[in-house]
Amino acid sequence: MVNQKMYELGTKKSTIRTIFEFGRRRAAEVGEENVFDFSLGNPNVPTPEFIKEAAVDILTSMEPAAVHGYTIAPGNPQVREALAASVNRRFGTNFSAGNFFLTSGAAAAITICFKALAQPEDEFIAFAPFFPEYRAFVESVGGRLVVVPPQPEDWQIDFSSFEQRITNHTKAVIVNSPNNPSGAVYSEATIRRLAEILKAKEAEYHHPIFLISDEPYREIAFDGYTVPYIPNYYDNTLVCYSYSKSFSLPGERIGYIVVPNEVADFGKVYGSIAGAGRVLTHVNAPSLWQLVIGRCADRPSDIRTYVKNGRLLYQGLTDAGFECVKPQGAFYLFPKCLEEDDYAFCERAKQYDLLLVPGTDFGCPGYFRAAYCIRTETIERSLPLFRKLAAEYQ
Repeated sequence: MVNQKMYELGTKKSTIRTIFEFGRRRAAEVGEENVFDFSLGNPNVPTPEFIKEAAVDILTSMEPAAVHGYTIAPGNPQVREALAASVNRRFGTNFSAGNFFLTSGAAAAITICFKALAQPEDEFIAFAPFFPEYRAFVESVGGRLVVVPPQPEDWQIDFSSFEQRITNHTKAVIVNSPNNPSGAVYSEATIRRLAEILKAKEAEYHHPIFLISDEPYREIAFDGYTVPYIPNYYDNTLVCYSYSKSFSLPGERIGYIVVPNEVADFGKVYGSIAGAGRVLTHVNAPSLWQLVIGRCADRPSDIRTYVKNGRLLYQGLTDAGFECVKPQGAFYLFPKCLEEDDYAFCERAKQYDLLLVPGTDFGCPGYFRAAYCIRTETIERSLPLFRKLAAEYQ
């Protein structure tokens, strides 16, 4: 009667959402201030004033039809030209409006790319730890997700394992840097090595292998780390960007895909992206928010709270005895659990109202994710509870 796969996706909630909903119920019982919810990557830095000012000015000074009406499917041409100019200034590229396709956030951008590229028997490679929804997105378009095991000492890429998993069926490789959930930033050396391997495999298999760069956390890198702009290293790159994290606009759903001119058979790839957007009912990205990001693309992101929170939580957990790679970006910590079973560990943490996400969902059993995009005071008050939790294992 219904599509069984869609039914399963619609009725089985993600672990992250399940923990978040538990936290809401628990807060009603013991008080919001007594629940330490590290589950959801929902930015707590306020939306910048310049975003609000731009939105108000657009709403009050422009004709309603220009603000609320349809745009063409790829997005407002003037906005796309503004975005291209901004990216060109920052990364030394040579993009124009025709290289951009505006989307309803990074999730839509990624899914559109998968849909545009996927053919029967195609495989998409992801590096653990990875955003769990990649699997659902890939499988929804008939592809197969192939996972490369993690390199826990620094969360860079295990290239030996990677090369073992590339086959003639590999259509694309997904990278996410700064990474959710590890907080790692792929180094320039990592990106160069990745590009070298992919170029060699393209030559061996006689077909393009695309690199899909998932970049919602691009602006959130700190302590001197910089995020390499992957199209400058590898021609067959598709960039999926979102303003959800950089401008604290997760609910407004606005982002874009970049298709560089250097991509193999550019016209077909861009046309397939437009077609995928069409069948996925992507009529156009929200018109108002297209105009807002067109005005604000060059404005900086305020990451000071995330830097402070990351340092505070990292120091507190390592002092308590947890093993953890120091975060370089995004707003997540990914420590090793104090027992092998990460689900059991996270259940035990609930006794202290510490809500953590098991690493198994990210392809890394034995670890947990803690999202520190929360109030600094909440982190400070959680640290004694982490110490008590750790003491149970000593």
